[in-house]
Amino acid sequence: MATLTPEQRKLFEDKNLVTVASLGKDGTPRSTAIWVDIDGDDILLNGPMTRAWMQNLKRNPKVALSIYDNKQIYNQVRVLGEVVDITSEGGEAHIDKLSQKYNGRDYPDHRPNEPRHIARVKITKVV
Repeated sequence: MATLTPEQRKLFEDKNLVTVASLGKDGTPRSTAIWVDIDGDDILLNGPMTRAWMQNLKRNPKVALSIYDNKQIYNQVRVLGEVVDITSEGGEAHIDKLSQKYNGRDYPDHRPNEPRHIARVKITKVV
C-alpha cells in the first residue's frame, strides 16, 4: 500500500473536492466530484447507495481519485486505490462532518430512505 506525503495529505484535509472515477456495469467510465475525508492512510467517500458511482464501487472496488488544490490548481494528486469497506454505520454523522468542513453547518438534506454510506479506500498508488 502507498501513503501520502504530508503535503499530499493536506489536499484531502482541506476544502478541496475529489473526483471519483469508477467503472459502470457495461465497463464505461464514470466520474463525479464529491466531498472527501481522510482517516489515517485511508480516503473516505460518502454517498447513498442509490448513486451510480457507489453502486459501481460496490461491484468493482478499483477506483481512481483526483484532487486539486482549489487555490492552486496545478497542486494536485492522483490516487489509485481499492474500496475495502462500504458501510452505513456512521454514514449520517460522517456527512454532517463533511458538511461542517465544506459549508460550516450540518448537512441539511438527510433522507431516511437514502441512508449515507462510507466507502473506505486503501491507496495502492500515488501519482
